[in-house]
Amino acid sequence: LQVSIMTPDRVFWNAEAEELILPTNTGQMGILTNHIPLVTALDIGVMLVRTSTEWISVALMGGFAQIQDNKVIILVNEAEQADTIDPNEAESALSDAKKVLEVASNRKEKIEANLIFKRARARYQVVK
Repeated sequence: LQVSIMTPDRVFWNAEAEELILPTNTGQMGILTNHIPLVTALDIGVMLVRTSTEWISVALMGGFAQIQDNKVIILVNEAEQADTIDPNEAESALSDAKKVLEVASNRKEKIEANLIFKRARARYQVVK
């Protein structure tokens, strides 16, 4: 699979992969060679990439993926790998996000708190 991850300001990743696990809005989706053509929405979460030698975790902050002819094009608002995330900061942000989610009282606050929590959880999962 040829995998390209693009954010608004750069090409974040452009490399070969053996397998992908994407965080879609309906759950995780595995992508292997010769996958059926597909366009899917991506949720905030962790994408797993299997190269020929290792699994790599990438935090995706929502977007879309197009799979066609063994090419996967991923358009996201933001993407981060473990080496760019401070583990202590990620843990602290997750703890803070949980507190904000617990005290959210109205619908708007709950939606905003949930987005903050999902982002913090994805960053934390990538570094742990």
